[in-house]
Parts: sequence; structure tokens; C-alpha cells
Amino acid sequence: MTNRDLMKQNIRIGTGSGWWGDRISPAAELAKHGQLDYLCFETMAEATISAAQVRARRDTDFAGHDTYLEDRLRAVLPACLANGTKIISNQGWINPDAAAAKAIEILRQLGATGVKVAAVNGSLITQQVLGLTDKILENGQSTQTLADTLISAEVYLGAEPIVHALAQGADIVFTGRVADPSLFLAPLMHEFGWDPLDHNRLAQGSAVGHLLECGAQVTGGYFVDPGFKDVECPWDLGFPIAEVNDDGSCVISKLAGTGGCVTLQTVKEQMLYEVHDPAHYLTPDVTVDFTTAKLEMVGPDRVRVSGVSGKPRSPTLKVSMGCQEGFVGEDMFFYAGPGAMRRAEIAKTVLLERFKIVDLQSDDLRIDFLGLNAIHGLATPADAPEPYEVAVRVAARTRTRTQAEKVGREVDGMAVSGIAHTGKRVPFQDRVREVIGIWSSLVARDAVQATVTISES
Repeated sequence: MTNRDLMKQNIRIGTGSGWWGDRISPAAELAKHGQLDYLCFETMAEATISAAQVRARRDTDFAGHDTYLEDRLRAVLPACLANGTKIISNQGWINPDAAAAKAIEILRQLGATGVKVAAVNGSLITQQVLGLTDKILENGQSTQTLADTLISAEVYLGAEPIVHALAQGADIVFTGRVADPSLFLAPLMHEFGWDPLDHNRLAQGSAVGHLLECGAQVTGGYFVDPGFKDVECPWDLGFPIAEVNDDGSCVISKLAGTGGCVTLQTVKEQMLYEVHDPAHYLTPDVTVDFTTAKLEMVGPDRVRVSGVSGKPRSPTLKVSMGCQEGFVGEDMFFYAGPGAMRRAEIAKTVLLERFKIVDLQSDDLRIDFLGLNAIHGLATPADAPEPYEVAVRVAARTRTRTQAEKVGREVDGMAVSGIAHTGKRVPFQDRVREVIGIWSSLVARDAVQATVTISES
């Protein structure tokens, strides 16, 4: 009997979150009723690491992991422990060790002993990045130009360190930055014993991960367009489940009785989401070719995905570099009723003149009329109908906090020195926020070393 004969033939993987602010209750339902082998949490976006670094600089008590980590774990751990469901999560953010420690603390409170928790480190390369990279992908400039503003640099790891953690018996794995599909590919590589050079299987597994990584987007979330694309009970969307076979083919589904839908259209939309070249979708693990994919409706809310093919992975890994790029001052005020648009236009003129008087020094200044031109800007049709009510949003990007604060001060002045019938919110303290710019580069794969640390409850 070969090792492959001893491997599982089918793995059930569920999505616990599609981003940091995602709902928690659908994950709890999956943990209870999904009959899952694995529950994977994706909580990071490109700005998450840098935002965490900024907070860490200001707040010495910040643990560095997902701020909803405890809420999520307490919601799913009892059921996961009872059902033998393993957890893989990038909730470690800039401190996977702290995330693992928090999990151990909660496990012990629950009376769960002998649970192995892994922390995967190595993605944070802030100190070394300028010596490992030479060019910014977005503008072609030298990465050395970021030296004075660099906050953090996080490389996108692949599935391999998670596979190593699972091979050491980990029941829960916390990572920093890992490519989203890799979170889901790792348990498939581990359970099925896939060869890292089996490009077709790895591509199929990465496709599974890509379909699951955004949570409810494949089950009807971010999909509804009334009258064109209707979805049942959009307030109760079920998170997706993938039933994956040894060859990487899978069926995408959701829990029966939950809202949303799994159709050829929802799967197609998610498959192409954020994919610039469907024939060459680059991941740390494999280059995915979606053009060979075959999708079949095999039952209500059940779509079979097969045929995805793969090519060798690149010799480099992508790194996202977060940089401090000034501040944004922002505030709003409102007009309603006949003539609302005329009053808003005059208010804009008043503010532009006031900003000259107070010498506002900004790299970018916007005064938008929400509901009219805030989205399309100059592309807004000249004959767009006049709205009954207008929210005037004022925002300026500046080099210093002092300059950004001028926006709120001048908007405050509109309350009594502005235009008739100006509606103004009570001033609040968060009208100025730090701007984090994200730049990308490539580092040699061999220059990045991931580590795995195992703790036990």
C-alpha cells in the first residue's frame, strides 16, 4: 500500500472570513454544521500590515494580531474541537506568536488540553527589504526612495510553511502575510500528499482557495443587483464550503437553509475577481491557468469546478511595502430641499477661498457632492438630475497633521458663517487620519525563510 493509498479521498474546507471586518456568525454556523475538516480565516488586505504597524507604534499594548481574533475563536472553537475541525488563519498579522498565545489562553479556559497551535513567521521583512529589492513595480523607481517613509514590508508566503506546521500535528495554524489561496491549498497538499511540482493539482487547489478566499462573494455576496441578479435572504448569506477531491476538482456549496446562492455566475465572478491574466495567475505556489477550467451545475447551490491547469511558480515573491505618506483631513456638511445643489456649489466656492486665506498646503484637495459626483468625478454627466439632498464631502491630503486639521476647522466655520440651511455634524476627533501608501516589489524566493513554532494547550 502506497502513501497515496493512505491519504483521504475527499476534504471539506469552509471559509471563516473573507476579510478583517467580516461577519462572525456564518463561521460559527459552519463550525457547528459544516462537517468540516478545515476552517480557514482570511482577514488581511494590502493595507492591514501597515495599519497594524502604525497602531503598534502608537499603542504599546496592541498585540499585533487581528483585533477580532478572540471573538472569532470563541465563536468557533467549541464546535471545531468537538468536530475535529482544524483551523488555518492569517489572523497573526504582524505577530503570529501573540495570536498563538491568545489561542492557547482561550483553549485552556475552555478546558481543552493537548491542542497544538502553530505560529508561522518569516513574512515580515521590514529590516531587510531595501537590501533585497531594487525596483518599485508601480512606478519603476528605486526602492531606496522609500527609505525615509517605510513602515513595514510583508512578503507573500505560500502554502509550504503551513504544510510543515500540519505535518508536525498542528490543530490550529496562525500566519502573518500568506497569499490568500495558499491558506486553503496547504491542507490539500498535506492531506492528499501532493507533490510541490504537481503543477496541475496545485493549480486546482489554488483555484479552490481563490474561490473561497473572499467568503460570501462566491455565495451571493457582493453580487446582488435587484431585478438582474437576485439572491434569497441576502441578510443571512452562508459562507462557502469546498468539497475537494484528490485530483483537486471540487464542488462549491453552502449550508442548506442559509441565504445567498451558489451558481455558475457567482462562481465565474469570483473566479475572475482580481485576476488580471486568467492564463497566468501568479501565486507563491504555482502559476494558475483558469482558461482551462470547467464549471458544472450539479445540484441546487452546488457547482463543480475542474480542469484548472498549472505552470511552474516564479522564482520571486511579491512584497508589499507600507509607507507613511502624510495625512488626510476630512469632514462633511449637508443641504436638503429645493436649491440644495445651488447652495452646495456656493459652499464649495466659499471653502476654496477660505483654504487660500488659511494657506492650506495640500497635495490633493477634493470637494465632492455625495449622491452626484463623488464616485465618477469629472465623468459625471453634465445633465445629471439635481438631487433633493446633498452631502458635501471635503478632503485634503497633506504632508503634516497641522495642515490636515485645517479642513475640519474650516468646515466647522460653515455652521454659522456659511450658506443658509447648512447642516453640520457635531465635530468629532477623528477628522484627521494618517495615510498609508502601499508599494510593491519582488524578492528572491531563496532570500525569505519561514519558521514554524508549535505550542500546546
